[in-house]
Amino acid sequence: MLTDRDSLMRRLHELRSEHRDLDTVIVRLIEQAPTDQIHLQRLKKRKLLLKDEIAWLENRLIPDDIA
Repeated sequence: MLTDRDSLMRRLHELRSEHRDLDTVIVRLIEQAPTDQIHLQRLKKRKLLLKDEIAWLENRLIPDDIA
């Protein structure tokens, strides 16, 4: 999959950007009345998946230092 550090950093940047965009969309949907709850749940689920993938990439990029 992704092995090159630059590729990992690029992907991490893309995921963080999408995560921020989803934040904005979710807030706007919540402010609207009535809100499509199913669509909102799907967006929140996607946001959580992005968060997990971001954490995974960060762990690959930052080596564990056991001191």
